[in-house]
Amino acid sequence: MKIPEYIKEIINKLTEAGFEAYIVGGCVRDLLLASYAPSGAEATGKKASDAKAQGPKDWDITTNARPEQILKVFPKGKYENVFGTVLIPVKNGASNEVVEITTYRSEQGYSDRRHPDEIKFEDSLDKDLERRDFTINAMAIALIPPTPLLKGGEGGLKFPFNKGGMGGFVLLNKDEKVKIIDLFGGQKDIKKKIIRAVGEPVDRFKEDGLRMIRAIRFACQLGFAIEPKTQRGITKMAGGIKFIAKERIKDELIKILKSDHAYEGILLLQETKLLQYILPDLIRGVGVEQNRHHVYTVFKHSVLSLKFTPSSDWRVKFASLMHDIAKPQTKKLINGVETFYNHEMVGARLTKKIMKRLKFSAKDIEKVVNLIRNHMFYYNVGEVTASSVRRLIAKTGEANLKDLIDLRVADRLGSGVPKAKPYKLRHLEYMMEKVRHDPTSVKMLEINGDKIMELLKISPGPKIGAILDVLLSEVIEDPNLNNAKHLSERSKELSKMELADLRHKAKEVIEEKRTEEDKELKKEFWVK
Repeated sequence: MKIPEYIKEIINKLTEAGFEAYIVGGCVRDLLLASYAPSGAEATGKKASDAKAQGPKDWDITTNARPEQILKVFPKGKYENVFGTVLIPVKNGASNEVVEITTYRSEQGYSDRRHPDEIKFEDSLDKDLERRDFTINAMAIALIPPTPLLKGGEGGLKFPFNKGGMGGFVLLNKDEKVKIIDLFGGQKDIKKKIIRAVGEPVDRFKEDGLRMIRAIRFACQLGFAIEPKTQRGITKMAGGIKFIAKERIKDELIKILKSDHAYEGILLLQETKLLQYILPDLIRGVGVEQNRHHVYTVFKHSVLSLKFTPSSDWRVKFASLMHDIAKPQTKKLINGVETFYNHEMVGARLTKKIMKRLKFSAKDIEKVVNLIRNHMFYYNVGEVTASSVRRLIAKTGEANLKDLIDLRVADRLGSGVPKAKPYKLRHLEYMMEKVRHDPTSVKMLEINGDKIMELLKISPGPKIGAILDVLLSEVIEDPNLNNAKHLSERSKELSKMELADLRHKAKEVIEEKRTEEDKELKKEFWVK
């Protein structure tokens, strides 16, 4: 790992101007993670998050210089906040980046449980480090060889600390040696793989409730455990998450889902009582027994489905977690058998409401809700035909079919079923591949609305869309009908029908008329 030249240049300019300057925060953590990570045989069999960090993506610098003094050293910088952070534009190869330089500061009072009521600029680094959230994020780096502020070589370095907190020299690579300022044991916690709050955990979480879910997010991303006292502090202060903006909670939840340890993250959210405030509907599945097809309760099945999701897409993982969320409210006992009729439809509506509350994007909501709504799709080899697969693709979207199968696999494994992908799912993959070039949306027809209006000499209106829907339903049934000549003639015939009749016809379920099998495709997907 190497510290970028533009970072060294910024620090050198500040020290040449008579100020202290250190690399600080998350980038220090990521540098140390990369330098401590095992390699070769040591890393074999370990996940990437456990075995080797990828190094810093963003670099932050802290200094005793006040914002106006920083701007004198860097006239092109921008200072448009009250936190003492100056943004410095830099050139990194061919790309333009921004480095944050922040004045040492302490913070007092957090009446909104998120932001400090008062910010005070400080003269020493220790004041700045002690305000930070976790020990692994509360370290700083001093560059070596020494800048004018740090004269005398390695034997005579003069730091603003004369006792404790000096983490020693670290060799980042064969040419680069740095000095670590570590006042709270961050290096030990990195080596032990522990997330520990700086100082008293309850005080840190009173200051900023978002830190509670951030602790779990860091544990998931890094493959770390949360130190017991810190975890007890989260549990005690869990209610404080109610004061945090929904957008920030959503961002942290997505990062947990993207990690290699999303399953453990959701369980940690439950253990620390945070989940009951973030996803209360999910908690309702705790202790809810299911029918003979499931050996686990609804909640355990849900988190296990998340664990076994083949996809790395966080939206598919979230759909796996939420796909049975409506089972507690749809559960009924009929003839001594537990049933959950229409739980996928109710669950889709409930998930949409939850995601809107947490301020997810419309695009992400549509994706997750679509998967949940369709996760109970029927597929039996011998009964389901090519046209019905085309209708399934038209209903869910071709881009979602692979994700829908991944959700189905997660659902099966989360139920305690040993086989992840049974024959019929492999057969569905074969059928999807077979029909993937067939028309499954209006956009794939060899005629469009403009052509129909020109052909029929009519103005834009709902009848155009209805005609296109009927044409699509017929082409899904027989892709050979998708040619401009036939569709033009058929449009003329359909134009004579009333709008209501057209709409009804477009929704009719068309029985399969033909089936062609491709032996090579079947061999690829292990089907007969």
